[in-house]
Amino acid sequence: MSNPLPLPPLLLITDRCHAALPLIDIVAQALAAGCRWIMVREKDLDRAALAALAAEIVELAGPAGARIVVNGDIAAAVRAGAHGAHLQSAAAAAEARRMLGPDALIGVSAHRAADAVRAAECGADYATLSPIFATDSKPGYGPQLGLEGLREACAAAALPIVALAGLTPGNAASCIAAGAAGIAVMGGVMRSPDPARGIGELIEAIS
Repeated sequence: MSNPLPLPPLLLITDRCHAALPLIDIVAQALAAGCRWIMVREKDLDRAALAALAAEIVELAGPAGARIVVNGDIAAAVRAGAHGAHLQSAAAAAEARRMLGPDALIGVSAHRAADAVRAAECGADYATLSPIFATDSKPGYGPQLGLEGLREACAAAALPIVALAGLTPGNAASCIAAGAAGIAVMGGVMRSPDPARGIGELIEAIS
C-alpha cells in the first residue's frame, strides 16, 4: 500500500525565479494558511545549493508537520532530510525508495494515463498529471489534458493522481470531482503578493 498524501492534498511547488516575495516568506505564509505539502523545485541550483535550500524549508515546516519533497535529485533530498522526492522517471522510484526509506513520499511526473500506470507499477506513492489546463508558468505547454484526460488517468492508475497546471480556486473542485486525489500549484501562488490568501482559497475549494 502506498504512503498517504498529506492533508489537505494541496501540493505547493516552489519557483523562486518567478516569486513575487522571498521564497522563504512565501513558504511561511503557505504553512500559516494550512499548506502541509511542499515540493522544492529549483532546477537551476546545483545539488549542494538545492539541498541547503530544501533543508531550510524542512526546518521551517517542521513545527507545522508539513512534508517536503525535493524535485529531481534524490541525493539532495537525502542530504536535506526531506520527506521524499519527486522524479521525472517512474524507473527512478525504486532507487528513491531505497535511498529515502519505506515511509518516504515518492512522486512521479505523468503527462498521460500510461505514465501514471507506470508510476504505480514502479512503486510511486502518487503521480502529478499535467497539463490539465493552460498555465502562464509554461506558455505553450501541452496538449492540455482537460478533465477528460484527468478522468482517464484516475481510472487507469492504481495510485493517487494530483492534478497540475492552471489550477485555480475556480477549477480545483472540478478536478477533485473528476477523480483527482489532490491538486498542485506553482505560479499562481509564487507570483501572488498574498500567497496566504491564494493557499486558503485553494484549500477551501477542495475541502
